[in-house]
Amino acid sequence: MPALRPTDHVATVRWLGRVPDRAAGLAAVPVPAVELTFAGITGEAHSGLTRASCSRVAAQHRKGTEIRNTRQISILSVEEIAAIAAAMSVSEFDPAWLGASLVIEGIADFSHVPPSSRLQAEGGATLVVDMENRACMLPAPVIEDALPGKGSLFRAAAKGRRGVTAWVEREGRLCLGERLRLHVPDQPAWAPGCGRVKAGSRTRS
Repeated sequence: MPALRPTDHVATVRWLGRVPDRAAGLAAVPVPAVELTFAGITGEAHSGLTRASCSRVAAQHRKGTEIRNTRQISILSVEEIAAIAAAMSVSEFDPAWLGASLVIEGIADFSHVPPSSRLQAEGGATLVVDMENRACMLPAPVIEDALPGKGSLFRAAAKGRRGVTAWVEREGRLCLGERLRLHVPDQPAWAPGCGRVKAGSRTRS
C-alpha cells in the first residue's frame, strides 16, 4: 500500500539558482535549469551526500559532526516571498539574496507542508522536504547591500515564510516553468496520548 498520497496541489517553478561558493558569499546565481543528482544540484555549494552538523541539530550532534545532508536544496514560494517583501515594506525581493535553489508558485502556506512530503516533476525528478527552513540573520548583509536599512528587518519578516530545505530522492533535470506535484505522507498527524491504536498492536474482539 502506498505510503505517500498525491494531492491536487501543483506548483510551477518560477526561479532557479545556484550558490557557487558559500565561502565567498550566500547569494545565488540565477540559472535556467539545474541538474539534480543524489548529492544535490550539480555545481552547488550546498550539495553533497553528507554535511557537517550545524546549530540546527545541536541537540542531536556536536557541531561539525558528519551527518546525512538533508539540506541540499533551499525551496521558497512566490507567495511567501511577496509576504516577506510586504512585511519589510519593499516593492521587490530577489530570492538570490537568500541563496535560494528553487522558487515555486501555487502551494499555499508552503513553509509548513508536512516533512517527508515529495515534490515530483512530470519527468520523475523528485525532491523530499526535510523540514521548515528557520529564518536567520545570514541573509541580512546581502539584503543590506541591496536595500540599505532593510537587512535587519528580514528575520522577523521571514518567520514562518522561509520555505523548506530538501534533498534529492530521484535524479533528473528541472527547468523554469516545470510543474511539481505535492505528495504528502498518508498518515494522521502525531497526537501522543490520544488513545490511537499503535501500529502492530492488536485489539480484542
